[in-house]
Amino acid sequence: MNRIVVSGYYGSKNAGDEAMLAAMIEVLSDLDPQVNITVISADPEDTEKRHGVRAVSWLSMGDIVSALRHADLLISGGGSLLQNVTSGRSLYYYLGVIWMAERLGVPVMLYAQGIGPVCGGVARFFMRSIAGGVSLITVRDHGSFEEIENLGIRRPPVEVTADPVLAIHPVDLGIGRGILKRAKADGAKPVVGVSVREWRGWEHYKQVIAEAADRIADEMDARIVFFPMQVPEDVRTAETIAARMKTKATVLTDEFTTSELLSLVGNFDLLLAVRLHALIFAGVMGIPMVGVSYDPKIDRFLASIGETAAGDLTSVTTDAVMEKVRGKWESRADFKKRNAELLSELRRLAARNAELALEFVEKHRKNR
Repeated sequence: MNRIVVSGYYGSKNAGDEAMLAAMIEVLSDLDPQVNITVISADPEDTEKRHGVRAVSWLSMGDIVSALRHADLLISGGGSLLQNVTSGRSLYYYLGVIWMAERLGVPVMLYAQGIGPVCGGVARFFMRSIAGGVSLITVRDHGSFEEIENLGIRRPPVEVTADPVLAIHPVDLGIGRGILKRAKADGAKPVVGVSVREWRGWEHYKQVIAEAADRIADEMDARIVFFPMQVPEDVRTAETIAARMKTKATVLTDEFTTSELLSLVGNFDLLLAVRLHALIFAGVMGIPMVGVSYDPKIDRFLASIGETAAGDLTSVTTDAVMEKVRGKWESRADFKKRNAELLSELRRLAARNAELALEFVEKHRKNR
């Protein structure tokens, strides 16, 4: 039985990260139905209930060491764990888990990671010293590949794949229709979904999104629906933006599962998002999207599908957002066809992460 420990930002009820974990478990289990997975989690009980795997607390070093001692592989990822822009301390935590595994002789895989930015000489030194000792590295975009090179990490070879969520199976649209109906946001009008997040208390982008949402509602005769990727943070930001609008918008306040969110996004005619995994959900479900960037990972994902952001949070304008929205609205049918072709390749690349992980475990076991 292959035993894998997974380290990442899990158990904090961030829908994007929970979707990554769900996708990783789904693909690993498809390839190896007997695989035994233990997740290092901020809320082990929630992770076990939500994903049907064993979990240990991210604060319990004893439990983490015990899980690692019995593991064939530590997976660090997915997501943007190895960066110090959104948090200075988390980088050292995730590197610490990797270091612990390396000291115990457990092979480590950086799994579809979004690397960087890593700022500061000390942080970059620890990245080179610790991440340079892992056995296998896949990154989810070419920007992360370049960051690895810039950090001076020369081994092991790095393979560019895709975000794990892109391997997840599309879901039935009925669940999302039910969510919209309960929120009284269904009907004949087109529905435009909006996914936002708080960022450093900035106000400019909130005003821009409010103005753009009003224009979308007017020009496309559309219903605007805000939905959260992280509760309650995203709900508060959505309510702030909706309060600035002249048009009445729907703000969904519930915490949704990965399947519910995928189905919900699949019911939109267009998505406007600041959140990375909201954009990725749109890709999985074939929905035209417009992204506003707060982090290089947004730009990197959009570049991987031949798109660019409408702007970043500091400089985005209502006119720039609307230019992107009008272009997407007019070419919705073409987008769906092109997206289906592109997603087929991205799904293959996303599944490649799990294939490489299990291939490595098998090879490593034979060589022991």
